[in-house]
Amino acid sequence: MRLLSWNIQWGRGADGVVNLSRTIAAIRMLGNFDVICLQEVSVGFASLHGGEPVDEVAVLASAFPEYSAHYAEGVDVPDGEGGRSCFGNLTLSRLPVGQVFRHSLPRPPDEGVPSMPRVCLEVVISGPRGPVRVLNTHLEYYSRVQRMTQVAALSGLQCDVVRLASATDANHRETSPDSPFACWPRPVSAVVCGDFNCEPGSPEYYRMTAPVAADVPGWEDAWRVCYGDIPHLATVGLNGAEWPDRRYCCDFFFISGDLVDRVEAVAVDQATGASDHQPVMLTLG
Repeated sequence: MRLLSWNIQWGRGADGVVNLSRTIAAIRMLGNFDVICLQEVSVGFASLHGGEPVDEVAVLASAFPEYSAHYAEGVDVPDGEGGRSCFGNLTLSRLPVGQVFRHSLPRPPDEGVPSMPRVCLEVVISGPRGPVRVLNTHLEYYSRVQRMTQVAALSGLQCDVVRLASATDANHRETSPDSPFACWPRPVSAVVCGDFNCEPGSPEYYRMTAPVAADVPGWEDAWRVCYGDIPHLATVGLNGAEWPDRRYCCDFFFISGDLVDRVEAVAVDQATGASDHQPVMLTLG
């Protein structure tokens, strides 16, 4: 099972040029993926495309017709023309998808610090070795206070799923899949990926990997599972992008502990300049 995570910056490359076709070509050049998780995907927001609103969800779904498309908008506002402008995360899957969840992430006040609403898109994928939850997220850049609460929320999601998995309330289990009360698979096995806007060794990173509860371990960094103490390859600060002023890693794949033995490879493509972030790839056996 191969997964790609990439903050595409709505198709804006390291050169400052918005070209979503270049983004699509770069994804295709990276190979075949079962699941593609993209962040900073816009709908509307004409200012991001030189004055012309673009439905990037529709464009990307059309470019990958063999995939189902699932979108979660963190930002959803009027566009001033009677429609809506949205900004969020898109997951494309060529494997069957069961339940889909859209989790608004907390945004506590942090006076004087800009921020935007953030979201985590969760899809349950029918993988070759059983169902796996894939969570696609993008945490706040400017506010550490908000990032810390958002990381805690991601850990809380895993805690809820672990506890729900052990619950056996027959009154809430129906056999008909046509009922909103039907019980669909939502496994403990999970992958969380995206732009976390923090570095290895940061407080947010340690909070992400810390145990959630006595019966719920923390998330495992798939890079460290593969490579131990070898430093993460940089995912920002490359290819002449105007931001940031140095190279570092802030894009990750985290996994639930039961998937550790299935991690075969984690890779970063540092060559493409189709975004100010680099694509990260995970292979599970």
